[in-house]
Amino acid sequence: MNIKQKIKDIVPEMTEWRHQIHEKPEIAYQEKVTSKFIANKLKDFGIEVIEEFGKTGVIGIIQGKENKGQEKSIAIRADMDALPMTEKTNLPYSSKNEGAMHACGHDGHSTMLLGAAKYLSETKNFYGKVYCVFQPAEEGGNAGAKAMINDGLFKKFKIDSVWGIHNWPGIPVGEAVIHEGFAMAGGDIIVIEVKGKGGHAAQPQYANDPMVAAGLTITALQSLISRQLDPFKSAVLSITKIEGGSAFNVIPDTVIIGGTLRSTDQKNRNEMLDKIKKVASNTCAISNCELNIEIRPGYPPTINNKECAKLASKIFKKTFGDNSINLKETPTMGSEDFSYMLEEKPGAYIWLGAGASSEKLHSPFYDFNDELLPIGAQYWTDLAENILVEQSS
Repeated sequence: MNIKQKIKDIVPEMTEWRHQIHEKPEIAYQEKVTSKFIANKLKDFGIEVIEEFGKTGVIGIIQGKENKGQEKSIAIRADMDALPMTEKTNLPYSSKNEGAMHACGHDGHSTMLLGAAKYLSETKNFYGKVYCVFQPAEEGGNAGAKAMINDGLFKKFKIDSVWGIHNWPGIPVGEAVIHEGFAMAGGDIIVIEVKGKGGHAAQPQYANDPMVAAGLTITALQSLISRQLDPFKSAVLSITKIEGGSAFNVIPDTVIIGGTLRSTDQKNRNEMLDKIKKVASNTCAISNCELNIEIRPGYPPTINNKECAKLASKIFKKTFGDNSINLKETPTMGSEDFSYMLEEKPGAYIWLGAGASSEKLHSPFYDFNDELLPIGAQYWTDLAENILVEQSS
């Protein structure tokens, strides 16, 4: 790996920053300590800082060399929120905030961007501007990316392209996955309230049993993917929650079931949602039950701009070798709110290998692999220096 010496020199600092962020995790829109830590570091580097953007987000603006032609700019994004879960790693720097944990590596993502910001602010070996976007609230459908867009991320600042990284356990360190097009699914939450008529468990003939209707509905919905989805298309429907009943001898009035639909494009999503509503309604009718169905829209699919993805691969291979791009990994049905940014501007979202035997994301035993810190920082600086070259007037 051809890591720049100036980045190698700050690896101990970066490791310390990452551990400091890790031990004070904050969930969506509560990242006040984290954002202040990041803002203060950026200010120490001499970078212009905008705070409380998209509620708790931070933007660092680095001005490069003067350009005689039209000035170009890029936005590099890192998420910084934690998950609402309890850490079980027993590390010296494990979470000190009860019920919150950096179980997805956002502490590492923020640190890699901080390292790149320090390097770029000192060297300025590029023309135009680099916007370092530290985004809140990626987890849990809270859409921090959307919040920053709504605050004017692409209206207040001239940004030509947007770029993102996520660490990816199971892929060797030093490798990256860069999809040319579809990378991650869109996700919607589905809540179905089955309304029947309660009664005595020993006299079901006088009731309209919503429990039976809910069971039939769950079974019927599971056949949608196998029997009604085009085999050449992809979707995942998982029913993950059921609530109902108060006693063993009482048929309840209502039962609530819920789950998630993951889809790869908007047309596929709309078709599947229509089918879910139809199947659920018809199945409940068999048991003389009614239903209310609520669709809570989630993140859209993450779709890389093909030319940007090719450029990202070229830049990554130049530093990390011709075999550094992993072509074996297929897209995932997980979701990511960076998709909102890619709907606004061209760009690419890459997966950075975190180690073949790394603990999986969202595990209480997960910890970000610090070997990635110089790799991510190096990629960000290479990206800026390769895209933001001098333009003729």
